Amino acid sequence: MSDSPPRELISLADDEGNSVSVNVLGLDPSWAAGLRAEIVVTTPFVSGRIDLGLFVARLECWADALDRLHAGEDVAWMKMSRGPSISIQLTGEHDCPEVVVKDDSSSMVTVRVPIDPPNGWIADHRRRLRRVIDHWVPMLSA
Repeated sequence: MSDSPPRELISLADDEGNSVSVNVLGLDPSWAAGLRAEIVVTTPFVSGRIDLGLFVARLECWADALDRLHAGEDVAWMKMSRGPSISIQLTGEHDCPEVVVKDDSSSMVTVRVPIDPPNGWIADHRRRLRRVIDHWVPMLSA
């Protein structure tokens, strides 16, 4: 259904049951310039979620991270800000990409998830980002 707001900004999953996603939940009622979101980690061993605030600068940083991934670089998204961060290492310990979700400011938990994404996953995430920006950013106040 194309009328529904885009929900998945990030959706990295593989056939082994490992996934990391960032879901946009909607406008943040307590902050006119932000979106409510969540990071969700699911594996056969561990699962969890953490709240996340998104704003335009974070979306722009994700666009930059996708460009760097396309160029073959590892990235850390939201590492320098308060709250959780997501890093993507293109060659992790298991010879496939590894997503690292860290929550140093609250739970102090780090989760490493090896994920073998399908071909074209970076282009797919650029399309996801564009849909989120096109739908949600016009609703945010500066």
